[in-house]
Amino acid sequence: MSVRVKICGITSTEDALAAVDAGADALGFMFYEPSPRYLSVDQAAEIIRELPGHVARVGVFVDADAEMIRRTAEVAGLDTLQFHGSESPKFCSQFEQRKIKAFRVKNRNTLSELPDYDTDAWLLDSYVKGVPGGTGEKFNWELAVEAKRFEKPILLAGGLTPDNAADAVGQVAPFGLDVSGGVEASPGIKDATKVATLITNSKVPTASDGLWTA
Repeated sequence: MSVRVKICGITSTEDALAAVDAGADALGFMFYEPSPRYLSVDQAAEIIRELPGHVARVGVFVDADAEMIRRTAEVAGLDTLQFHGSESPKFCSQFEQRKIKAFRVKNRNTLSELPDYDTDAWLLDSYVKGVPGGTGEKFNWELAVEAKRFEKPILLAGGLTPDNAADAVGQVAPFGLDVSGGVEASPGIKDATKVATLITNSKVPTASDGLWTA
């Protein structure tokens, strides 16, 4: 199986369909208002209605309350929830959708937090003080390799671009890549050429752990 690619921070139907045409396995929708990639539940629902069934619909939340998450998932049609804040293991486990917990990797000590979360996958992103994610900064990928010893699907994020995607897959062999800023013309606006190039460069054979199937 080839590595899965999630294009995150989708804000328009045009960008969503371009990513799907390029081979994206999942699209991410940001429900965190301070983000420049934020969109409303109704906007997300409008985009998601146009997607083919094989593409995963991922809602990204940062310390949102449970009722808001449930309502958003139902109205927008989400099949996967991604938690990017300080959510507890118990909080994450209560939802019926597939679940991803994101971790901002500061150093090796961060890895000790991972086994507490029995989610379907873990996302490893760069640590930048005061920023929950989407910084465009790369972290030490050797730590992502170490995280694989826990035998949980790993999504690699942080500073990924069309130029380094193949290196990321070659070094880490993650379940998937999670990319936002590295394929944008401006925050929230994707560059279709960058999206297509990144996906092409990423799709080399790797192990599959079954989170998303084509």
